[in-house]
Amino acid sequence: MAKRKQKKEWFENERFWQNYAPIMFDPQRWAEAPDVADYVCKIAGLSKGAKILDAGCGPGRISVELAARGLEVTGVDLIQSELDAAAESASAEGVDLELIKADLRTFKSDRKFDAAINLYTSFGYCDTIEEDVQILQSIYASLKENGFFILENISREIAVQYFTEGEWFERAGKTVLTQFSVEGAWEGLRSKWILIDDKTGERMEHEFVQRLYSAVELRRLLVGIGFKSAEIYGDFDFSPYNEKAKTMVIVARK
Repeated sequence: MAKRKQKKEWFENERFWQNYAPIMFDPQRWAEAPDVADYVCKIAGLSKGAKILDAGCGPGRISVELAARGLEVTGVDLIQSELDAAAESASAEGVDLELIKADLRTFKSDRKFDAAINLYTSFGYCDTIEEDVQILQSIYASLKENGFFILENISREIAVQYFTEGEWFERAGKTVLTQFSVEGAWEGLRSKWILIDDKTGERMEHEFVQRLYSAVELRRLLVGIGFKSAEIYGDFDFSPYNEKAKTMVIVARK
């Protein structure tokens, strides 16, 4: 029997990223990249020559900074325009990146890495939990024994604590309106982004749902996959994951 073709997801749409990436990866996000790269190296004990996988590398924001610190970086992403942007950034900074176009649900690598990262809330967008687990399994399989996996993501707890129904702001020559609503019993967060071009008045809309996991649920998933440990923090500086946390950082060890 022929294998059923996997449904194309919204995040595989090149046009979406061409329009929305400048909004998501604004100058503030680029400015924080050096500090994040330093934290990644510190958490995983990485030094020059270490091999690291940036799973969902996007435009190379963190990949380039890690390469600038002497690491051998492999960036994987599904979107060619994002990989092209990462290659352009790497060239501008005079660093080398290995960039691979692949779906993290099915990504396989003969090369084993000292560490892997998935940052800036890049997880939880597949249709099913099983597909999310496939991504985690692929990352696990890519690591060396005792390798680190650093996951930074919005959790259910953080989403509840900082929930807002929407906002508007101006960025990258566009007026941006956002609308948020809860799916199910806080099982997901539905986001609607409306972009209005300030010059032409062109209007673009996009809506998507991110599955929300509690920190404990994600830790259980990671341990169930095979990770020996998965510690939960409120930021990259090992601050506690409590009522003051602004994000969720999980540090897992194979």
